[in-house]
Amino acid sequence: MQYVNKDSLVSPQWLNENLGAPDLRVVDATWFMPCSERDARAEYDAAHIPGAVFFDINEISDTESDLPHMLPEAEKMSARARALALGDGIRIVIYDRHGLFSAARVWWMFRVFGHEDVAILDGGLPKWEAEGLPMDSHPDAPRERHLSARLNHFLLTDRDHVLANIDSGKAQVLDARSKPRFSGEEPDPRSGIRSGHIPGSLNLPYFEVSDSDSGLMLNAADLTAKFEQAGIDLKKPVITTCGSGITACVLAFGLHLLGHKNVAVYDGSWAEWGGSDDLPIESV
Repeated sequence: MQYVNKDSLVSPQWLNENLGAPDLRVVDATWFMPCSERDARAEYDAAHIPGAVFFDINEISDTESDLPHMLPEAEKMSARARALALGDGIRIVIYDRHGLFSAARVWWMFRVFGHEDVAILDGGLPKWEAEGLPMDSHPDAPRERHLSARLNHFLLTDRDHVLANIDSGKAQVLDARSKPRFSGEEPDPRSGIRSGHIPGSLNLPYFEVSDSDSGLMLNAADLTAKFEQAGIDLKKPVITTCGSGITACVLAFGLHLLGHKNVAVYDGSWAEWGGSDDLPIESV
C-alpha cells in the first residue's frame, strides 16, 4: 500500500540532492507554543537548511483578529509569499524544527491559496540533522516571485459551519489535541479557554501519525489504520480541528497523503470554540 499523494512528502536525501534547483524553494515554518520561550526566527537565523527562507506564521496571518494566527487575506498572503520568492511555478518544500508540527500549517496555507506544488520534508529538521546533512546561517536574499493567491473555500471552514454540522452530521470532526485536553481532564494552556471538545467530535493526537522514534510519517497502511481506529470513515468528509489551527493541518496532511479529497480545517479551532461561552462543549 502506497500514499496516493506521495509527492507531497519528500525525504532528506531527495531534498539534499535537489538543493539549488532554480524551481525549488525551501521554507522553515517553525512555530513554538508561546509558553516554550523559544524564538523561531532567532533559531532560523542561527542555523537552517541552505537556501531556506523563514515563514512567520504569526505575522503572515490576520493580525486584526483576536484569535491567534488566523488565515490572512489573499492580498497579504500574496505579498508575503512574493517577497520570499514563493510564487507561481515554484515547488515549495516545508520543514520545521519539531519534525512534523507547524510545517503542515504552512503547507495547508499555500494549498488554501491555490498553490498545489508544495511538499513537507519527512522527519523535518531533526531527521535532516540526524542524516548529517548541511546547515547554513547565511541570510537568504530571494528574488521576488508573484503568487496568484485565490482562496479555496473547500479546504477551510468556520464556527458557523461546525456548529451546524453538530446537527447535520455531514462531516466527521477530528480533533488533533492530546487525549487529556480533548477529554477535558487537562486545562487548556490558554487563559480563559474552557476545557473539553466539540460535541460529537473524534480524537487523534497529531503526533500519532508519525513514528515516535524516527519522526517519519507512518506508512500508508499504518496511517490508514490510525484514522480508522480513531473512528474515521475515509470515504466521508472530515473537518480537522486542534488548539489554534496548527496541528489540525497535520491531520489534514495525513488524510491528503492517503488521497482524501474532502477535508477542511477549522481555522479558529479550540481557541475560538473553547473561548466562546455560547458554543456547546462535551467532556469525558
